[in-house]
Amino acid sequence: MNGQAEKARHEWDFTLSKLITSTSRASNTSDTLGAVELDPSNRLLATGGIARKIRIYNLTNNDALSADHADICICVPAKLSSLCWRPEPGSRVGRVVCAGDYDGVVTEYDVERSTPLSERDEHGGRRVWSVDYSRAQHQHPLGASGSDDGTAHVWDARSSSEGLKIKRGSPVCCVEFDPAGSGLIALGCANQKAYVYDVRRVGEPVTVFDGHRKTVTYVRFLGEGRMVSAGIDGCLKQWEVVGSGEGGVGRVVRTYEGHVNERRFVGLSVWREGGLMGCGSESGEVFVYDLRWGEPIWIGAFSGGGGGDGQFVSGVCLRGGGGGGVGMEEVVGEKCTLVAGGSDGDLMIFVGDRKMSSSLGFGDC
Repeated sequence: MNGQAEKARHEWDFTLSKLITSTSRASNTSDTLGAVELDPSNRLLATGGIARKIRIYNLTNNDALSADHADICICVPAKLSSLCWRPEPGSRVGRVVCAGDYDGVVTEYDVERSTPLSERDEHGGRRVWSVDYSRAQHQHPLGASGSDDGTAHVWDARSSSEGLKIKRGSPVCCVEFDPAGSGLIALGCANQKAYVYDVRRVGEPVTVFDGHRKTVTYVRFLGEGRMVSAGIDGCLKQWEVVGSGEGGVGRVVRTYEGHVNERRFVGLSVWREGGLMGCGSESGEVFVYDLRWGEPIWIGAFSGGGGGDGQFVSGVCLRGGGGGGVGMEEVVGEKCTLVAGGSDGDLMIFVGDRKMSSSLGFGDC
């Protein structure tokens, strides 16, 4: 394991591919984006936030320069804090998007028809911060939601019946299933800790991650027993799991600092195969970190930039491939797409190109 003293190598160039501006300035309304999510094909981009709209952009043929020209716009009854595309067996193109809202409701929407398919109201009217789906192959997906009510709910996406409830007692700000399909789910909580549970036995967490000084806003699986978390203490932390079964603990492997995060949700997205992470900042910038080094490898100004007018980056999505439907298998890890959404409602889409060949294994992290 390399020490943090090694200086970060800036192996990636990011260039702005598209800017989609909000119309909120002209109408003097708020259009803060709470979520930006690419579907598995990297073709469809979904956004949602304060404006009570889910906007869908087809990146293969969309020339929109304004949010008013989204390919699909679904009006919803409440402000949105989170979105997630439902996995579709045998297809990489998203057809259903799930939304968690400020009124504590989780709703699935048919994108093509712009209509709701199902609705779950199990959080007592308290804000839903996060939604996710399991991605185990050959299984119907499970859904999950985390809320201000101090619980995470896990449910069968095929059924309207109430599912499992994980009680934490403190607001659950993030839920994420293990993408490897292990049956594990991670929670990030306002009590400054993150947890991993086995959905088959939700009585006690199998791992506890204790090291942030403030609310844990995001937690992501990295694979091979590694996790990464974000907190409003202004840092990201990479963890490795020590111990197995109930009672496991997380050991901090590396701390990532550079972005500003003291109050708000600024987004965290991980491209596992490429070893990169993207996050926003209250400084009005978007940051990219390489898992191997604690300092950022790229910083981009967002729209006007600088954060001097109170604007901040509120959501990010980082994927392998160059966008517009270019898949990871076509570029072999040499290209990626970074989408950033701002508190002003603007969207910026960057394409990243690797400057030199480099292999990343978790033994180097």
